[in-house]
Amino acid sequence: MYNQMNELIIYRVKEDSFLMQMGKAMTEDTEDVRQRSLIFASIKRLLDMATQYGWNHNLWHCALCAHLLMDENSYTLSKERQKQTLKGSIQAFLQHDMEIFYSLFHYDFKPISDRLQIHCFEIISDYQAIAKREEMMDETMGKMIMKVAKRLALAPDAQGMMEILDDFYETYGTGCFAFHKAFRIKEDGDGCKFVAIRNYPEMTLDHIIGYEEQKQELMMNTEAFLQGKQANNVLLYGESGTGKSTSIKALGNHYYKDGIRLIEIHKHQFHMLQDVIQQIKTRNYGFIIYMDDLSFEEDETEYKYLKAVMEGGLEVRPDHMLIYATSNRRHLIKETWHDRSDVNEDQDLHISETMSEKLSLVARFGISIYYGRPTPKEYQHIVKELAKREQLAGYDEATLWQLANAWELRHGGGSGRCARQLIDYLCAQTGADKE
Repeated sequence: MYNQMNELIIYRVKEDSFLMQMGKAMTEDTEDVRQRSLIFASIKRLLDMATQYGWNHNLWHCALCAHLLMDENSYTLSKERQKQTLKGSIQAFLQHDMEIFYSLFHYDFKPISDRLQIHCFEIISDYQAIAKREEMMDETMGKMIMKVAKRLALAPDAQGMMEILDDFYETYGTGCFAFHKAFRIKEDGDGCKFVAIRNYPEMTLDHIIGYEEQKQELMMNTEAFLQGKQANNVLLYGESGTGKSTSIKALGNHYYKDGIRLIEIHKHQFHMLQDVIQQIKTRNYGFIIYMDDLSFEEDETEYKYLKAVMEGGLEVRPDHMLIYATSNRRHLIKETWHDRSDVNEDQDLHISETMSEKLSLVARFGISIYYGRPTPKEYQHIVKELAKREQLAGYDEATLWQLANAWELRHGGGSGRCARQLIDYLCAQTGADKE
């Protein structure tokens, strides 16, 4: 097994990976006690992976499949971009690698199990995991890997396996972007690294009651973006708790299969924007850079990094990247009365230019969508609809509205968030389960 893995050409296996560790354990030519120890260590690592991703059934197949789907190599990245049959000499190397993986999928563990008198391979071939909450594992990725692994195991030959994999690469791509809807970034040496958000909220635009025109405008721009048409950066601004952030997060669920991926960036990370662009510009997805609660105080200058990326820098922003931001401020950068007076404390002689500089960032958002605080009637409608969704019993309409008014007064005004908090509170009081 170890020799086979070392012969892989396109789908190379790293020395410190589980597959290589298992390969070494299976071909260890030392004494039986040492080999048993290596095998058990490998099995422990496999069980840890199964716990992380929620794998069941044949864990060995899942591990092999995970490598095939996650490996970002010259072939898988080309399939992600072109989504068509790739002809050329690479096909011979692919056939070579697939023959090895076909052999690994059908590897017979029985001889070594009998010789060492161990039964762990029988268990991992039909593993039944302990039930656990979804938030404890990477459920989406785990389910996809198990589904593809079952198909690969039933493939009649190496060519059949390649056809199954090609179908996956063309639909979802490869690597971490294939499995996850959203990412955050963190500094990694001189650049940045993408960190998948594994427990992405399963919300849709229907979760936001009202704001139909706002949602429609946001969807129209996003669909134009996915279709390769001209699309704009979008700023969602207005009152807090009205659904601005929820609207953007819902896009990740609604358009996931169409290729939308969200990357969340905070203003203290704006200096990494150029590195983000370098890493995504060759990937075949529609990337939305998501900036929540975007605003700047008078002495903050990070917005200049953002301006350069949106428009004005020497490097053109990729066509498959947009910036969607939310803010409670229409103009994003704090203004003072000094900015509008003829003379200010700094004795700025070119006040109009100072104002233009501060307003130039918001001008780079082609679309600005306003989310206003709901009217009393709209707030009442939101409360009623949420109560209906949660099947909240024991409250007639008059009582519910009376409670909503009192809740609004105690929480600084009515909004979708305020209504949601009220319904959660009432559900807790009545012992009702949340949807």
